[in-house]
Amino acid sequence: MIPFNIPPFTGKEEKYLKEVIAKRKLSGDGEFTKKCNQWFEDNFKCKKALLTTSCSHALDMAAILIDIKEGDEVIMPSYTFVSTANAFALRGAKIVFVDIRPDTMNIDESLIEKAITNKTKVIVVVHYAGISCEMDTIMEIARKHNLLVIEDAAQGVMSKYKGKFLGTIGDIGCYSFHETKNYSSGEGGAIVLNNEKFVERAEIIREKGTNRSKFLRGQVDKYTWVDIGSSYLPSELNAAYLFAQLEVAENINTKRLTLWNLYFKLLKKLSEEGLLELPTIPDDCEHNAHMFYIKTKNLAERTELIDYLKSKDILSVFHYVPLHSSSAGIKYGVFSGEDKYTTQDSDRLIRLPMYYELSADEVEKIVSDIFLFYELKNNKKL
Repeated sequence: MIPFNIPPFTGKEEKYLKEVIAKRKLSGDGEFTKKCNQWFEDNFKCKKALLTTSCSHALDMAAILIDIKEGDEVIMPSYTFVSTANAFALRGAKIVFVDIRPDTMNIDESLIEKAITNKTKVIVVVHYAGISCEMDTIMEIARKHNLLVIEDAAQGVMSKYKGKFLGTIGDIGCYSFHETKNYSSGEGGAIVLNNEKFVERAEIIREKGTNRSKFLRGQVDKYTWVDIGSSYLPSELNAAYLFAQLEVAENINTKRLTLWNLYFKLLKKLSEEGLLELPTIPDDCEHNAHMFYIKTKNLAERTELIDYLKSKDILSVFHYVPLHSSSAGIKYGVFSGEDKYTTQDSDRLIRLPMYYELSADEVEKIVSDIFLFYELKNNKKL
């Protein structure tokens, strides 16, 4: 069986975990947490990076930081994970869903302005598959209407837009280190603060609403409850596992891109024959090969292909069910304009196996079986 995903493992994870256990320092904000935070600040040139227990919690923190209140409106795509919307719905906001671009599966920047009202507070972009949204246009719209921009860059660690790392362009960025991501701590995430005014409060919110970070730095003689917050600190064990991968982040990125490019090269003929669609990478984007997806003709064909690959011991999967079609999406949100591509293209998308330990031979087998599927379906040799 070729699985859809195997969490990354580079070799030093076990060593670093043993170091943490030996020191009996398992709670958050220890040596490895600080090393991870520093790695992002040094390499991505952000104002502040803080590891969190998940990307969901990073988004929750972002919603608190920008003071989302009941009645506020938040613009985002419907084609995303539930956490993107949950963070703001939890604080009483109305979610305003906007259609996606079919080429990148990202929010259609040309439709955002039509969705803005006097209640709009923030635009939340989702960089699907590690491919950037059209950030110059989105940031210009935000400045024009005095709105904030939050980047859900859960899938975008190491990806860039015009030379800038995803997550460092808007006011706040959020990363995921779930086991399905390019860099993993099993469960985990990070909040990236690009606006100086959010840094101090982010530390407080992350520490259960206390000024403990100032206390640990010797800035106050005791710490106390000063704001709302929660326990968003990951264990040192999670941070240690993650740091082993950050140390070789470029190697992981290069390997994944090699596999992604191989998929693209081998499947190009099927695309040229009009049998499936391949991902589009805009000229301004440097992606991180987070996933390789294809689009079939329709939902029925997607189901057939997934079942066929499974019969060949290959696990492929579909992705998000659009949030606006869910019961909670209907309750907490509204779709702005026409759903021209969100549902249609989500019904056609299949994610193929993509992980650090995947081999070129396995990619070739997967592609060979996809060719066989279409040869059988069309009764001709391709």
